Amino acid sequence: MASERTEELYRVLLSKGYPKELCAEIAYKNMNTDYTATRMLGYLYRYTNPKIEDLVDEMLAILSDRAQIIEKKESERAQAVISEMYRKGF
Repeated sequence: MASERTEELYRVLLSKGYPKELCAEIAYKNMNTDYTATRMLGYLYRYTNPKIEDLVDEMLAILSDRAQIIEKKESERAQAVISEMYRKGF
């Protein structure tokens, strides 16, 4: 079941006249977290009618940002564990 934000994204994409299949692909397969859906909604509210190419580019940029954030958080957690091991010893 999709989140409320994902459903909102799907409806907004449809209301802007994008093909139904593209709307479903973006909302339900790629922008299906509250974070990504909210970011895409912000983009759609700022830009009236972006071309499909621009919409897809924004989706890819949001997904890339999300991947970088996840990688950074994982690295921070790993560093915290290593630091703890050094403080307490092996």
